[in-house]
Amino acid sequence: MSKLLFQEQVERWGMLEVSCQGPAEGNPFVDHHIQGVFTGEKETVKTDGFYDGDGVYKVRFMPSFEGSYRFTISADFLEKEETGSFVSLPAGEGNHGPVRVADTYHFAYEDGTRYYPIGTTCYVWDLQSDERIAQTLETLKASAFNKIRFCIFPKHYDYNLGEPRSYPYEGTPMDSSVLTKENFWGYTGKTEGNDWDFYRFNPVHFRHIEKCILALQELGIEADLIVMHPYDRWGFSQMTKEQDDFYWNYVIARFSAYRNVWWSLANEYDLMKNKTTEDWERYGAILCEKDAYHHLRSIHNCMGMYDHSRPWITHCSIQRQDIYKTSELVDEWREKYRKPIVMDEIAYEGNIQHGWGNISGEEMLRRFWEAACRGGYPGHGETYMNPDDILWWSHGGTLHGESWKRFELLHDIMCETPGNGLMPLTRGFDEICAVPQEAEGEEKPVKDYYLMYYSFMRPSFRDYHFDDETKFRVKVIDTWEMTVEDRGVFSGKFRVELPGKAYMAVQIKKEA
Repeated sequence: MSKLLFQEQVERWGMLEVSCQGPAEGNPFVDHHIQGVFTGEKETVKTDGFYDGDGVYKVRFMPSFEGSYRFTISADFLEKEETGSFVSLPAGEGNHGPVRVADTYHFAYEDGTRYYPIGTTCYVWDLQSDERIAQTLETLKASAFNKIRFCIFPKHYDYNLGEPRSYPYEGTPMDSSVLTKENFWGYTGKTEGNDWDFYRFNPVHFRHIEKCILALQELGIEADLIVMHPYDRWGFSQMTKEQDDFYWNYVIARFSAYRNVWWSLANEYDLMKNKTTEDWERYGAILCEKDAYHHLRSIHNCMGMYDHSRPWITHCSIQRQDIYKTSELVDEWREKYRKPIVMDEIAYEGNIQHGWGNISGEEMLRRFWEAACRGGYPGHGETYMNPDDILWWSHGGTLHGESWKRFELLHDIMCETPGNGLMPLTRGFDEICAVPQEAEGEEKPVKDYYLMYYSFMRPSFRDYHFDDETKFRVKVIDTWEMTVEDRGVFSGKFRVELPGKAYMAVQIKKEA
């Protein structure tokens, strides 16, 4: 009789979980190992398992194809290999598989469906109370967001002096009652007062994060997991090389079989002064080796950009590099790195004292449209003052700003792009022009589609001329008021009247 517990059916790109009982004494995280090999007609995948506490060991697998699979589970505590089989069914509604890079600069799900990220940052929403987590999910459900960045470790920073709901390791934290808004920097990166066993994970912490990943999956939202970060008073950013690698292997074993996972090696990696480039490259190598599904991988900067040309990096996750210029630099980064440009942090809409957290909703929306029209993908965050220090950017809850209400229109317009995505086209010095991404050497003189964005400029009209024959349907878009006005069909030289206000766009599309 098999000792294994598992489902007999799972949908394509779903998750099969195989579990069994094993030793609970000693330190099972270190003392024992478990692995699985999963074989179907079109793939064979070998993946590590993990200890989930209470004498339970698990191995997870995401089938990339439909059909029959068989598998073997081996562990040092099993007398012999255990075997089983299951059937991978067609993907259910809304299940398009993991997101992949497409056409160099863009994204698509594995089934070929185009994916245009509209992201937000909510660093430790997953470590809040059940009530606030439910509130966050309701807010996300009512929004256009289809990607969210958040941490595995808790966060220590201004407006983040409380304790998380759980910790990733067994042990006890320092006494946080001594913290104030004036002295918290003095505890950043310290280890005094903490007592953790970095070789004993707290499975409750990780199970809860998995619950959050699944809740996002049900909403069609990608979980961009920040695996490490510098905003720490518990010592998690100060672990040794061996402890870091142990952590990375455990995280990959637990999370990689979820189709909506992305990997962010770190938030603001360059502030983690005790980590070297060799460390980051080693983490990248572990990911490439151990993540059998090759989820998207990147690393996020503060002041100093990482070398995004490194082959293990699939896309650029970028924080603004200038107090004023943000999305304006997308062209330059596309040319330099030849990878998707994801502007995960272009500053946050809000009114806190920090310059990165007090731009207006209008400016956030402007940066979104400008990034998109330059062929990149913008990211949102919100930091409005709150008497209880509950700011969306870190805690989730509800949104209080204006920009997020207007992203759905941008996403709709992006989805109308012929092909897989937009690229910038230089037409004039006083407009931002986007056209469909072209293959190398294609360069059609007259495009099938143009999207002009006029940013903070306020023209009362624009004249256009592409050729004398092609008929184009013209729509005028007020990105702030969220209106789209069909102006009809034009050819040759034509004029489009505009309202003389900021944040206008003009969509020009060839008539079929």
